[in-house]
Amino acid sequence: MKLKIDRFVLSVIVVIGLAYLFPQWGLPESKIPIDTISGIGISLIFFFYGLKLSPSKLKDGLKNWRLHLLVQASTFLIFPLLVLLFHPLIQNEEQEIIWLAFFFLAALPSTVSSSVVMVSIAKGNIPAAIFNASISGIIGVLLTPLWMGLFVKNAQTEFDFADIYLQLIVQIILPVLLGVALQRFLGGYAQKYGKQLTLFDKSIILLIIYKSFARSFDENIFNAISFLDLLLLFVAVLALFGFLYVLTGFLAKKLKFNTEDQITAQFCGTKKSLVHGTVFAKIIFGNAATIGIILLPLMLFHALQLLIISVLASKMGAKNRA
Repeated sequence: MKLKIDRFVLSVIVVIGLAYLFPQWGLPESKIPIDTISGIGISLIFFFYGLKLSPSKLKDGLKNWRLHLLVQASTFLIFPLLVLLFHPLIQNEEQEIIWLAFFFLAALPSTVSSSVVMVSIAKGNIPAAIFNASISGIIGVLLTPLWMGLFVKNAQTEFDFADIYLQLIVQIILPVLLGVALQRFLGGYAQKYGKQLTLFDKSIILLIIYKSFARSFDENIFNAISFLDLLLLFVAVLALFGFLYVLTGFLAKKLKFNTEDQITAQFCGTKKSLVHGTVFAKIIFGNAATIGIILLPLMLFHALQLLIISVLASKMGAKNRA
């Protein structure tokens, strides 16, 4: 089987390179209105997301409640609690920032499109994957800031629940609700032009990533991170993903799920959304110079989850077809 590197992962690497070479374009004093463009872009992303949601399919998906409970518990409870176990080991401010970055990753919702695609390839429960991936993003708007609020204040970063939830409501919830309301009229167009909308989504995310890393590079935040540190980050991300994948599979078997539901539990319960991550980071951490480091474990996790799950999905799909 040929191993293909996801184009979006390559695009992220290129954008980080641009932020290193030309950080001035992403600084607050830049004449390029990146904040305005990304703010409008975020609202449009979630408006289109609402257009793609089918209320009838979500309603039908409620029936398999044990599977949904496992996926959401893995996403918003097991993930954060696992990272929380390592908090007592923190000894200095640098370690605090790295740990906070991992905790931010752990508190994020599951990704939508890749979860559904991978479950489809592996011959899992597609309706359940659609339901869980969709509802995860909505739950994340409430739970992710609650988790982060426990520790961001300790990291000397301004954290205002009222302001954060107001921004999340304006930029995410209201556009999603508007999209759902117009789904019966414009949902067909959203499906028809799905590839173009996906390209738009990724472009906005790349813009946010560029701005985040430009500020970090300008402030020399990464000077303290060595190649060995990056290698350790990679190993930690791999271990985190591997542990959760095995654990969700074990729990699915204990709950006596069939093969399709087990695949869905493992694929949806171990994913983290780069889209929500970049948006939440922008809202929660604002223009903090450390935001590049905060996003680093998430981007490593994103690349790894795509690589590992795509290989597993292909093997499972071939096995199930046979």
